[in-house]
Amino acid sequence: MSGDVMNAATGPELSTAGLARRQLHFILAVDCSGSMMGERIASLNYAVRSAIPAMRAAAADNPENDVLVRVLRFADEVKWTVETPVPVDQFEWTDLTAGGETNMGAAFVALAEALTPEKMPGRQLPPVLVLLSDGLPTDDAEAGLAAFMRSPFGAKAIRLAVAIGSDADKALLQSFIGNSDVKPLQANSAETLVDRIKWTASVPMKAASAPVGSSADNVQNLAQGVASENENGGELVW
Repeated sequence: MSGDVMNAATGPELSTAGLARRQLHFILAVDCSGSMMGERIASLNYAVRSAIPAMRAAAADNPENDVLVRVLRFADEVKWTVETPVPVDQFEWTDLTAGGETNMGAAFVALAEALTPEKMPGRQLPPVLVLLSDGLPTDDAEAGLAAFMRSPFGAKAIRLAVAIGSDADKALLQSFIGNSDVKPLQANSAETLVDRIKWTASVPMKAASAPVGSSADNVQNLAQGVASENENGGELVW
C-alpha cells in the first residue's frame, strides 16, 4: 500500500515518499495545575517564548515540510489554547496561568481526539508531542494514555517529556514516551527548564523530518541527545 493512502481498517500511514509537501504537527501539552504556580509557570512561559526562534530555524532547515503548532493546557479543565494548527512562522505564545488539579488522563484523551486523519488531513510526518509536567496526575492517567496510544497517530508520534522538579511522575512520563532508550528530560530550575524546552522545540523536528528508512538511527540519535541534555539537570531548586 502506498504511503499516500489512508486505510479505514489499518489507520493512516505516514508519508514515505517525497513527492509532495508533508505536514509535521508539533504539539505542546502543558501541566498548569496548582503546583506550577509562581516561578515554574513564569519560567515555562519565558522558555516557550524564547524557543520560538529555534522552532522556526528548525523548520527552515526542512523547507519541504509544513510545521504546524498546537498547544494544550491541562489542570481542572483541559483546554486547547492553540486548537487550530498554526504554521510555525505565525505561532505566537500566550502566557499560561496555573491552578487546580492535574487531569493528565483527560489531556491524553484530548490528544487522542486530535490525532486523527480528520484533524490531520494530507501527507503526514510523525507528529512531535512534548509533555511538560511537574507532578502526579489526579485522574485516571493510565486509561487516558491507553486511549491516546490507540489513536491513529498516537503510537506513531515522536513523544518526549520534561519532568519539572523532583516531584514529577517520571514513571508515567516514561510510559508516555514509550521507548526505554529515551528518558524524560529533567528540569530542576528555571535555567534548565529553558534549556529543555528549547531543545525539545527544535531537535525532534529534525528527527521527524528525516527519511523513513533511517528511523532507527533517528531514534538512537534522539536518545543520545536526551542523555546528553540530562547530564546536567541543574541545581535542585524545585
